[in-house]
Amino acid sequence: METTFLKSILDNDFYKFTMQHAVIKLFPKAKVRYGFINRGKHIFPSGFADQLRKSIDALADLRLTKDEKKYLSHHCPYLDPTYLDFLQGYSFDPSEIEITQEGSEIKVVIEGFWYRTILWEVPLMALISELFYKANHLIRLNDEAIRELTKNKIDNYNKLGVSILEFGTRRRHSYDVHNLINETLRTFGSESFIGTSNVHFAMVNNKRPLGTHAHEWFMFHAAQFGFKMANLISLEHWTQVYGGDLGIALTDTYTTDVFFEQFDKKYSKLFDGVRHDSGDPIEFAQKVISHYNKMGIDPRSKVIVFSDSLNFEKVKSITDFCKDKIKMSFGIGTNFTNDVGLPAMNMVVKLTEVKLDNTHWQGVVKLSDEKNKNTGTPEMIALAKEVLGIK
Repeated sequence: METTFLKSILDNDFYKFTMQHAVIKLFPKAKVRYGFINRGKHIFPSGFADQLRKSIDALADLRLTKDEKKYLSHHCPYLDPTYLDFLQGYSFDPSEIEITQEGSEIKVVIEGFWYRTILWEVPLMALISELFYKANHLIRLNDEAIRELTKNKIDNYNKLGVSILEFGTRRRHSYDVHNLINETLRTFGSESFIGTSNVHFAMVNNKRPLGTHAHEWFMFHAAQFGFKMANLISLEHWTQVYGGDLGIALTDTYTTDVFFEQFDKKYSKLFDGVRHDSGDPIEFAQKVISHYNKMGIDPRSKVIVFSDSLNFEKVKSITDFCKDKIKMSFGIGTNFTNDVGLPAMNMVVKLTEVKLDNTHWQGVVKLSDEKNKNTGTPEMIALAKEVLGIK
């Protein structure tokens, strides 16, 4: 089986770097564990763990180049020079990842200081995906077919007049397909393609990388400050680090209804908008518009970034509802980067436990707007629901 390697330390989602920057400032001693979840019950062939280990070990050789540092300094002025110096000296430590295989099942656990291990999730998933297709000798569509398919998609979005973002790093078919997708979007998407969450491809295409924070930011805060205060303190800490920059708030770590209870006028005004990542998008939009109206804020001055398993039909339906009510953009992932004539993988890597200063390991919880996206032990999920008053 051919080993798969990454070409750049920036081949990662932007929000991993923005969160790493914040973690270094606020929680430098925190330790965490992440776990791989095989939602799609994919069957991994014999020897897969060994090949994955080789690919992970190779990441230790990656370093931030001078050109990459210059790019970040120019496009991301809210990242401190001290952080960019840190990143220039950073290297992946493969000993932070434990991989085992029993039959067709693999187990992957990441453990270490949060400020270091936070960068593993996305490249790990990208490697698993690319290796899976190679290991099973699955043949994708050729480049010309993928280019034509992508061109047709972006043509439709151009006609619809919407803003499109590419969010597909973690479950991409391969680096080569991801590169081809971004080339095609850049070439034919001038009317709608804003850019990508992948920092490496944003740099290749001379665009600003896109992203803010992820569920783990809120999950960690819940472990440290309690479920009731998690959203509020997460937002406060984010603004402490970034002021008004990177102002898209993720709402569904402990359900959107709970989030809006604490998204008061201060934060509603300060943040540019919110991101939708689970649940019915139209119902979500209705809640967001209602919330802003309640706060005395014109919803048309705010934006919703939709990012939950989107395709053209979903985007059109959402656009038809939101038009002239609130601004919107669409982060499209797997439908761009793994629509190659093969079944896309369904997997996640999630924060599972945190360890604060001189304390024991503590499990974390995510309560999505879709029940099948909840993560955590049944006991911790039940506790979170009880504390937050969720039926």
